[in-house]
Amino acid sequence: MPQSGSPNSVRLVFLGAAGVGKSALIHRFLHDRFELKYTRTVEELHVLEYDMAGSGKMRLEILDTSGSYSFPAMRELCIRHSDAFALVYAVDDPGSFEEVRRLRDEILELRGGKSAPITVVGSKADLTEAEGRELLTSNVMAIVEGEWDANFVEASARTGGNTGGVFRALLQQVNLPHRLSLAVGSRRDTVPRPAAKKRPPLKKNSSCILS
Repeated sequence: MPQSGSPNSVRLVFLGAAGVGKSALIHRFLHDRFELKYTRTVEELHVLEYDMAGSGKMRLEILDTSGSYSFPAMRELCIRHSDAFALVYAVDDPGSFEEVRRLRDEILELRGGKSAPITVVGSKADLTEAEGRELLTSNVMAIVEGEWDANFVEASARTGGNTGGVFRALLQQVNLPHRLSLAVGSRRDTVPRPAAKKRPPLKKNSSCILS
């Protein structure tokens, strides 16, 4: 049974230092959007529901946490009652990977030493060494997969590269069918959109840019 308490409810939680791109990855995946301006997250819960053939409705919760961890008791509760964890670091910030290491230790401790469904996510994967990348894929992969026995994924919210792979890895860890992963992708289209602007009369010599 999922840690969230209901067989038809699954919670994925994103943890990591401030500014590594947790919110950006989630928003890129759900809405196919990337905001250049950084806004500090307090805590944000995204809830999606799906009809599962013969199994009723499935509730998928994606919890986006703050990197400041101002409320350790709430973080502990979150870890105890979530089903899978995305531990996010930025490839241009070695300190953020050390925070991932600390978070993994905390999760294992709170879960009684039992193996936890963890996917380590290298954010800002589009950066090259010339652009500031300091953590090489091969080095991190050797630690995450070889020593921690956890999933490892790199992704870029800016380009959209492999953001779907992050969520596929998380869903597979909680044994949700692969088709649900595809359903999550199509859920973007159900997000409310602003009303379309009226087209100008054809006789006017003007152009319209769709945002």
